[in-house]
Amino acid sequence: MSRSERYAAIDLGGTKVRAIVADLDGQIYGEDIRLSRASEGLAATTDTMVACLEAACVAAGVNTADIKGLGIASPGAVDAYNGVVPEAPQLPGWRDVPIVEIMSKRLGVPVWLENDANAAALGENRFGAGKGAKNMLYMTVSTGVGGGIIIDGDLYRGTRGAAGELGHMIIDYDGPPCGCGGNGCLESLISGTAIAKEGERLIDAGKAPELTKLRDAEGAVTAEMMNRAVKAGDEAVAEYADRVGMYLGVALASYVNIFNPSVIVIGGGVSQSGEMFMDQAVATMKRKAMRAPLADVTVKLGQLQDRAGTLGMIARLKAAVEDGD
Repeated sequence: MSRSERYAAIDLGGTKVRAIVADLDGQIYGEDIRLSRASEGLAATTDTMVACLEAACVAAGVNTADIKGLGIASPGAVDAYNGVVPEAPQLPGWRDVPIVEIMSKRLGVPVWLENDANAAALGENRFGAGKGAKNMLYMTVSTGVGGGIIIDGDLYRGTRGAAGELGHMIIDYDGPPCGCGGNGCLESLISGTAIAKEGERLIDAGKAPELTKLRDAEGAVTAEMMNRAVKAGDEAVAEYADRVGMYLGVALASYVNIFNPSVIVIGGGVSQSGEMFMDQAVATMKRKAMRAPLADVTVKLGQLQDRAGTLGMIARLKAAVEDGD
C-alpha cells in the first residue's frame, strides 16, 4: 500500500459530526467539525456527514473521489458485520439504517462501520494510551458510558458486532433507571448526565455552596464544574465524587477479573475531570479485584480525546487493507 494514499473517517454523534482525512499511520491532513442535525432526521444527518467529509478533503488538499476508503464510527449497538445501525438513542428516527450502503453509494468508496466506543478503543490501542497492548479495555465516560474490548490485539465485536457495552454492567439492581431500559447500570451512576443530576440535587438541598456559586455564575452543572467545586473544598461534592469512584472501581475490578487486561484506558469528556474520582476508583479496583489478574494491569487516561473515534476508524481501514478486505 502506498503511504501517499488518503483515507477518511467520520465520527457521528447526536450533537456533532467530525471528519478527518489521514494516512494509514494516523497522520491527519484535514479535519472538519459541524453540528450533526440529528433532530432533523436521517437525510439531514447524512447530508451533514457528506458535507463534513468534503470540507475535510478540501482542508487536506484532495478530492473526495481520491479517498481510498471511509470508516464510520456510530453511536448505538451497531451491526458492524452488515453495515447497519439498528437504532441509536442519539439519532432520532434511525431504525435499521443501512448506513454503509447509503454512504458508499453517495461517495463511491468502500465504507466500514463500527460502534463509536469500539472505534475509540481501536484508536487508543493503535495510536494512543494503549498503544501496543495485546489485551486492553477502553471505557468512554461522557454523556453515557461506552466501551471497547481488545483481545490478542484484535477488537472483540461479539456475535452481532454489538459487544463492549461496559457501561451496562449492573452495579445496583435496585439503582436508578438507565437509558437502556434497565436499572443500576454503571452508566446510570457515573455518566456525565448522572453526575450533573446529582450536582443539581446537592445544590437544591443546600449542601454544595461552592458548586452553587459556580452554577450561578456559569449555568448548568457539569462534571468539570464539580471537579472545581471539590478543589474549592465542597465537602458534599467530594463525598459524592468518592462514591462515583467506588462505583467505577467496582466495575473495573469486575473487568479485571473477567478479561485480565494489561491496560484499561479511560477516555471521554468526564475522564478529563477524572482527578476527582480516579484515585478512589483505582484504590477500589485494587481492593476488589483478584490478585492474579490484578498484578499486571495499568489504568490510564486516554490520550486522543475527541479524535479517538476517527483515528480508530483509520486503524480499522488499515486492518482492512492489510487483510485484503
